Amino acid sequence: MAAEEFETYDFLINDEDETMLLLYVREGEPQNATITLNPDEKSAVLHRREGDDVSLDGIPDDVFDSLAEADKLLVCELSIEKDEKDTRIVYAYEADIND
Repeated sequence: MAAEEFETYDFLINDEDETMLLLYVREGEPQNATITLNPDEKSAVLHRREGDDVSLDGIPDDVFDSLAEADKLLVCELSIEKDEKDTRIVYAYEADIND
């Protein structure tokens, strides 16, 4: 896989209108994570820990709609494996949502 493939992410929205962010694992354990949303620019910044921010661009409107009343976002960081079926969740945590 090319390095840029590891910078990809996806949002999932379940039947209860709860949103989860999936991305590949980054170095270091997340601490006091927050996410700052910018619906006007269809972007957000995930603050994983001090000095480690992840820029998220091109976020669909339905994600912002789902997060409109939420206080937290569930984030799952996935392992990087050669075979996709071996992928596992390395970190699962909640990020406080900043408007």
